[in-house]
Amino acid sequence: MDTNYGEGYNESPSAMIQKGFAKGFPIMVGYIPIAITYGVLAKQAGMSLTELTLMSVLVFAGASQFMAANMIAVGAGALEIIVATFVLNFRHFVMSFAFMNRLRGLELKWKLPMSMGLTDETFAVTAMYPKKASMKHGVYFYGAIILTAYLSWVIGSFLGGIIGEIIPERLSQSMGIALYAMFIGLLMPSVKKNKQVALIAVLAMLINAICVQLGMSTGWAIVLGTLLGGLSGIYFLKGEQA
Repeated sequence: MDTNYGEGYNESPSAMIQKGFAKGFPIMVGYIPIAITYGVLAKQAGMSLTELTLMSVLVFAGASQFMAANMIAVGAGALEIIVATFVLNFRHFVMSFAFMNRLRGLELKWKLPMSMGLTDETFAVTAMYPKKASMKHGVYFYGAIILTAYLSWVIGSFLGGIIGEIIPERLSQSMGIALYAMFIGLLMPSVKKNKQVALIAVLAMLINAICVQLGMSTGWAIVLGTLLGGLSGIYFLKGEQA
């Protein structure tokens, strides 16, 4: 935690960038292998190298991109993918409000690109250093963290797309397990804190499976399962403290 309010207040932009890169480096180390896996899976799903790389450039949301690649592979339509991504990423509204409140003194030209670069990981790391926001060049610190994560994700996606073109198809198909491993990894910390989260996840899976069995398209089944599963949290988690 940053505990010294006055220390480093007048540090130069270059010093802040260096510190931001140092704090963002662990995110980069974690992002690159996951981004490579996404690139391979997206290529396997039928996306071109340009398409899968542009998705990382324009979307920059790991879980959503994995889900989109999977939905493309099963033939889901564009509207289904957009709605599912919106529901999955709804938490970003809350993160953006919290982050922008911390940086409310900044000009809009800084807020827009930084809000676009927020992910679970960049939000968590920047939240550890709230007092950088009050420093003269603190925006460079936050910007460096976000840019480090962003570039590593885009470059990793591009590399994954290239690898997906040259590795045997059987090997690339085996990497599909990464999609499920990623979602389980995102789910388990919440399940450990509250067992009812596991119930919500199971309910969402059951809704998805039932919808598919009733003849609904896979894409809309995913959307409905995600939406109704999330809404069920209002009931199962009522009274819980945030």
